[in-house]
Amino acid sequence: MALGYVRPARTEDADEIARIQLSTWRTAYRKILPRRVLESLDEAFLTRRWAEAIGEPPSPRHRVLVAIEQGEREHRVGFAASGPADEQARAPEEGPLPERTAAVTDLLVEPRWGRRGHGSRLLAATVDLWREDGFAAAVAWAYEGDAATRKFLTTAGWAPDGAGRALDVDDLLVPQLRLHVSVEQDVEADRQARAAQD
Repeated sequence: MALGYVRPARTEDADEIARIQLSTWRTAYRKILPRRVLESLDEAFLTRRWAEAIGEPPSPRHRVLVAIEQGEREHRVGFAASGPADEQARAPEEGPLPERTAAVTDLLVEPRWGRRGHGSRLLAATVDLWREDGFAAAVAWAYEGDAATRKFLTTAGWAPDGAGRALDVDDLLVPQLRLHVSVEQDVEADRQARAAQD
């Protein structure tokens, strides 16, 4: 396992986050999304969007985290973004999700840095923040064709909740399924664990 850590993103991370997003999408989604769509993505536009998300989030519960790999120098290798579940987290024709539900909007690790624990650290740090913010559950959309993301989340305890949708990407319908997880801590188990340490 690599030496690494997770920290809150800073506005100066926006260009690296955009680069990681493009690199990851163009590698991981090349068989899912049309090539012309992936090639047309504008890194400068994404950088501006990430700078806004980091510097002017819609609420204090909207967060962007960055995964860092340590070595002779530090490398930003992945990121996660989440916030309260909004209309983007809903399935078609679905009403509002429960108020204490968080939604993952992005969780990506650049492929060349994969399988080194960065995704797990990002997810764990995100769950810790959700608990601090009072969330009880979380949802995330995954492309049906993205077996790696689905396996990563289900291994971490997430499960499909039965919701699905299809995104219209350049006249191609790309199916997604939604996964969910409870993030409420087992208070009694935590109390027993602390008592055992004393």
